[in-house]
Amino acid sequence: MTHENVIEMREITKIFGDFVANDKINLELRKGEIHALLGENGAGKSTLMNMLAGLLEPSSGEIKVNGKTVKLDSPSKAASLGIGMVHQHFMLVEAFTVAENIILGSEMTKNGVLDLKRAAQEIKELSEKYGLAVDPSAKVEDISVGAQQRAEILKTLYRGADILIFDEPTAVLTPAEIDELMQIMKNLVKEGKSIILITHKLDEIRAVSDRVTVIRRGKSIETVEIAGATNKDLAEMMVGRSVSFTTEKKAAQPKEIVLQIQDLVVHENRDIPAVKNLSLDVRAGEIVGIAGIDGNGQSELIQAITGLRKVKSGSVKIKGKEVAGLSPRKITEMQVSHVPEDRHRDGLVLEMSISENMALQTYYKEPLSKNGILNYNNIYSYARKLMEEFDVRAASEYVPAAALSGGNQQKAIIAREVDRNPDLLIVSQPTRGLDVGAIEYIHKRLIEERDKGKAVLLVSFELDEILNVSDRIAVIHDGKIQGIVTPAETNKQELGILMAGGKLKKGDANV
Repeated sequence: MTHENVIEMREITKIFGDFVANDKINLELRKGEIHALLGENGAGKSTLMNMLAGLLEPSSGEIKVNGKTVKLDSPSKAASLGIGMVHQHFMLVEAFTVAENIILGSEMTKNGVLDLKRAAQEIKELSEKYGLAVDPSAKVEDISVGAQQRAEILKTLYRGADILIFDEPTAVLTPAEIDELMQIMKNLVKEGKSIILITHKLDEIRAVSDRVTVIRRGKSIETVEIAGATNKDLAEMMVGRSVSFTTEKKAAQPKEIVLQIQDLVVHENRDIPAVKNLSLDVRAGEIVGIAGIDGNGQSELIQAITGLRKVKSGSVKIKGKEVAGLSPRKITEMQVSHVPEDRHRDGLVLEMSISENMALQTYYKEPLSKNGILNYNNIYSYARKLMEEFDVRAASEYVPAAALSGGNQQKAIIAREVDRNPDLLIVSQPTRGLDVGAIEYIHKRLIEERDKGKAVLLVSFELDEILNVSDRIAVIHDGKIQGIVTPAETNKQELGILMAGGKLKKGDANV
């Protein structure tokens, strides 16, 4: 049986200065298939796809679209050939409506006037055809992350894309939204579209992909049929070694209470209660995981503990001292480290170098500065030490944080926060967008911190992560702790019941 290739990338090389991001990579996409692109953080996946989308030009190599050699020197050129990219970080104007975002740059006019009515009708027809439920008149800032992603997909379809590139599409989605996206992708290929899916999540690759191409350190390693490959096979191809999917750890030895939360009330941005009379303790030498569906008060809880949001009432004590009302710096100086859920908004200053970002918590102290003057030699050597220890891959310590892959940005934040030797380590979505090798490493580091007697509070939407790493699991629903269970005595189904606001039968939960 012969297969029709809609995309052929031959010997594609991309060099930035002295750094080889892609080294003679080969990739073929067949018509009507979902082809996964798998690799570690910084392996060169997004760089390769940015060349296919016309955002970058190859240093050498050949790209064929439907059998013809093409020069993709702009996104509009790629779009004219039916190639559209749904980016990991959405390219939407928040103040515009969904319809305005979708037609932006491809506006319909009638007698020189924008014809929004006709555009909205076309968008409605597209959304119904592909099962992409979205309100064209809603403002982007008012819709969920899942709806924003559907708008991004509609934007590419509206421009006539037959070849869609999805870059880490599930990184910010809830489990229900992920299931919905998988179905949307299947619907797209049924209608004759072809998809390249960049993801680290092996279960997702196995759920929807036909074939997978593995990239390691900028080189294409192998292309295999999904049907004959296990998660273990794919992980080993990706990182070049055997990877453990469960973290080895001995039983926790909890000691004194480090974080004590009592009857805490915190409001969200619209001044509506998000955390409602919540009480929770975290002890030295244990990891307490917070499981819950996104939007149940997790973000507001963490912001209140770290001084980023005002406490309406209740108490937050760290090592016995009340911290409600203290500034973020005063709290961090009490040996508290925080890995925030949104690495771009809260974790990094993307325009600054990776060295400067690693110094953000300690730049005002010796040896990184003296008498208010920064010592850049010490900042650079400090960054190099952390980059080596935490395997943060970048061309150098001088490049801006924006130039790193999402996973390497995350590892840089974790390096900065863990290296401060905190008594309380708060980590929110620590492995979002990370590959299996990096996840394995981060989980080991969290357990090492616990074993050193640190208190760790872990917030994650990944139930496998919560079950694998936590010593106790506090399930949050509607701003309250619905139940506290131990990983050994629970499972995903029970956690799901609690996350949805249900109760477990007596004796099932250690509340």
